[in-house]
Amino acid sequence: MASSSTYRLSCSIPGHEMDVRGLATAPFPDGAFVSVSRDRTARVWVPNSSPGGGFSEMHCMNGHTNFVSCVCIISPNETYPRGLIVTGGNDHNICVFSLDRPDPMYTLKGHKNTVCSLSAGRFGTLLSGSWDTTAKVWLNDKCMMTLQGHTAAVWAVVILPEQGLMLTGSADKTIKLWKAGRCEKTYTGHEDCVRGLAVVNDVEFFSCSNDASIRRWMVTGECVQVYYSHTNYIYSLSVFPNGQDFISTGEDRSVRVWKQGECVQTIRLPAQSVWCCCLLTNGDIAVGASDGIIRVFTESEERVASAQDLQAFEDELSKATIDPKTGDLGDIKMEELPGREHLDEPGNRDGQTRLIKEDDHVEAYQWSVSEARWMKIGDVVGGSSQQKSERVMYEGKEYDFVFTIDVNEGGPSMKLPYNVTEDPWLTAHNFLQKNDLSPMFLDQVANFIIENTKGHTLGPAPSSSDPFTGSGRYIPGASDDGLRGGAADPFTGAGRYIPGSGPSPPGSAGVADPFTGGSAYSSASNRQTRTNIYFPKTDGVTFEQANATQILAKLKELNGGAPEEHRLSEEVLSGLEQLLLAVCDLKGSQQLQPPTDEQINLLLKTAHWPEDIVFPVLDILRLAVRHPEVNARLCGGSEGVSLCNHLLSLMGPQGRPANQMLALRTLCNCFAAARGRHLLLGQREAVLTRASDLRSVCNKNIHVALATLVLNYAGQLLGQGAAELEAKAQCLSVASAALEVVQDREAVFRLLVALGTTVSGDATARDLARSLGVPAQINKYSGVAEPAKVGECCRLLLDELQ
Repeated sequence: MASSSTYRLSCSIPGHEMDVRGLATAPFPDGAFVSVSRDRTARVWVPNSSPGGGFSEMHCMNGHTNFVSCVCIISPNETYPRGLIVTGGNDHNICVFSLDRPDPMYTLKGHKNTVCSLSAGRFGTLLSGSWDTTAKVWLNDKCMMTLQGHTAAVWAVVILPEQGLMLTGSADKTIKLWKAGRCEKTYTGHEDCVRGLAVVNDVEFFSCSNDASIRRWMVTGECVQVYYSHTNYIYSLSVFPNGQDFISTGEDRSVRVWKQGECVQTIRLPAQSVWCCCLLTNGDIAVGASDGIIRVFTESEERVASAQDLQAFEDELSKATIDPKTGDLGDIKMEELPGREHLDEPGNRDGQTRLIKEDDHVEAYQWSVSEARWMKIGDVVGGSSQQKSERVMYEGKEYDFVFTIDVNEGGPSMKLPYNVTEDPWLTAHNFLQKNDLSPMFLDQVANFIIENTKGHTLGPAPSSSDPFTGSGRYIPGASDDGLRGGAADPFTGAGRYIPGSGPSPPGSAGVADPFTGGSAYSSASNRQTRTNIYFPKTDGVTFEQANATQILAKLKELNGGAPEEHRLSEEVLSGLEQLLLAVCDLKGSQQLQPPTDEQINLLLKTAHWPEDIVFPVLDILRLAVRHPEVNARLCGGSEGVSLCNHLLSLMGPQGRPANQMLALRTLCNCFAAARGRHLLLGQREAVLTRASDLRSVCNKNIHVALATLVLNYAGQLLGQGAAELEAKAQCLSVASAALEVVQDREAVFRLLVALGTTVSGDATARDLARSLGVPAQINKYSGVAEPAKVGECCRLLLDELQ
């Protein structure tokens, strides 16, 4: 196959009625790709078999109620051998399509603003980014987790090849790396919105920005190279299979081809915004732009467009109107420009631009290396330097337009500044956010900007018309027939009381409960059959160790030194002693009276003692919540929520380790009875979020308690199916995060059991665990021989996740 050194037009594909905002290569049919548009549709294009080449529309999909802004492909699997098409839109929704029907198979709802970026990973996982400042991880038709941390719109998302790693790029100028739902790293360097991300390999990625730069990053955090050539916002990137070369598109009307770190070709388009690009399977480039046309460029001589079509494209390009305020051409002074004779001198690089004065106007030309000639790329309008005086000052900055908008009749007006170099949809979004106006007006504001800046006409800013009503005053909620269209964008001391302390269980060669029971587990008798005695584990694991004498002695000691206003009376101390003895005799062997309401109330009140002396009371509380009557009394209704909130406050990052540990153990013991289980399931998100933060505390007792809490949650979620997938996702995320820092083998073991319980009997949860990189993370424990239960449990879990 003959090949030229540069890309030339292969074909132009009309079909969309508005901007083409996203492109993705499709796995089926061969050579196909998918496009999405502000016209609310997604379309599948297939190559023609005829000698003339080109593409034909094979499939049109509808499902969004507003413009479609992004698309990605879920790779083929056994269920869907042709893969799935996923689109995101301004209606806040994500639609999932198959290739054999025009309507969505299902719609993913959860974002609160425009979904502007999508990326598909292994095992059916999907990552979405939104103007609501969040990214979400989806599996099938369920949201597994929400990634929160950015302070502005999440414009770009991508799932890295290493399982569990995800990237998000934001209008807050940062990029964040996420693992198992938690932010691991923030990359800074861009000076404006991050608009696109692209994977280079397992350890590198590209980003592009409104600051007109492209950056190459190591996942470890280093920016290893910055690329400059674009003169305006850069919207999209696509990387060649060699992992080195790439293409980029932007607001400067161009597609740029980068090889060996240099921009080797600039392709101008007769459209201001070149929104998106993708590489087709044959190496051709497809780009989508604001004129609604998809254009395909090729290096292959056999696929280059006919001479007639090439000339038509060149003619269309030459008739384009170029506004110098886009920054692409610099400051233009017409009186200093040379004439046509300047074109007799050849260019020195592909894509070089040259301006000439022709009569009373300015023309722009671009050098084509492949054709060794200057090609006209448009007429420059408004190029005189005197135009600068017509810009409008607002809040210390110059703008091309400053629109006045009256929101409430009789109320203050609002100013909407705008430069022609800006994205009208982002400007509209920022205006609505700044002024706390409803997002429902996005399409109206954006279309108003577009309509009133058509052709980028320069001059006084219009102020008489209102974007919502078309008249002089904006009334929220009023009908607007004038703006139509589908567009809308976690004690030491021998002989002293140590909270939760107790003798270590003696060793034994026999098989016993791996958590409790006075004997250590040895797998010798079961190693041959790999019997799984570990998971799923549905009965809650509680902390039973108690030394009532030491607890009471410490309570009385601290009470004696407590400030007068916090000192407990002998009557209160006696009541707490009776309660402690009763809850330590759950089997009733001493025939003690059950705890009374008065004793329970005393316990609840003293649990709010000052934090430096409260730990023996928390130890009594930890033992008490195992008792059915105490559990029912303390964990029900509003009292239960109050108890939970109090325990969470003790678990704060600045809390005392003894209190943190005992609060965690109390929560674990709440699972001993039905009312406590119900309470904790209802408070699951807040409890696990706060508990997960304690993984960074270097305290093995805290780590064991944290692992036990996750395990107890996992046991309660077993068998809940799809209804509790988000809860299972949080268990997976918290367990995975804890395994990154936990060293104590007992804590590791309990986390492994929690993971095994979470995925048992649930194919979707297994897929999610695989996508989060759990197998690779836990593999290092498979060879642990002491205690043997860690290695054995790990190997069983790896088998489960195969």
